[in-house]
Amino acid sequence: MTDRPLRLVLARHGQTDANVRRELDTLPPGAPLNALGHSQAAALGERLAPEPVIAVYASRATRAQQTAAPVAAAHALDVQVLDGVHEIFVGDLEGRHDHEAREEFDVVYTAWWQGDLDARLPGGESAADLRARFVPAVEKVVDGAADTVVLVSHGAAIRLAAAALLGDTAETQYVPNTGLVVLRSVVDGWELEHWDAAPPVEGDVTAGGTTD
Repeated sequence: MTDRPLRLVLARHGQTDANVRRELDTLPPGAPLNALGHSQAAALGERLAPEPVIAVYASRATRAQQTAAPVAAAHALDVQVLDGVHEIFVGDLEGRHDHEAREEFDVVYTAWWQGDLDARLPGGESAADLRARFVPAVEKVVDGAADTVVLVSHGAAIRLAAAALLGDTAETQYVPNTGLVVLRSVVDGWELEHWDAAPPVEGDVTAGGTTD
């Protein structure tokens, strides 16, 4: 038994070649980590090694599971694949990396942050859809847990879900590759403990540019 508060660590996956190409890559399994991404994942494992991690989860995307692996290994845990926490689906824009596609996505992405959670791209999901699958998945894995739970997911998904978990009371920011958003459980929900600050990478859809 522990008196330490429950903490939820949301980590974005490491870099992929799709990131480098500025590609809209949202459908699992998606692109794997590139060499830099594997180095970032190893560094994330070292960063979280001192934490009292009791469980490590990842989305169905290959890049998320590869990023989670060093974190889990540092705590002699397995990576548990969790449905519902994959990236927000961009529909008809999937796989594109041209300027017009990124501009079209950016219009909808901006609408979400202006409060229109039902905005969506043709054939894709809305922010409301993402929240409806991501938040219950989180609630399921943290129910009855203590100490620290790590979930490796995706830039736009983390930003949208964190806003929902915080009751839309905190200003959210861009999440870099292997960046962390740390939430602490409180009596009436969650509070923000830490958000890795980093300038957006040009062309990264999660900045109001690419999702992945």
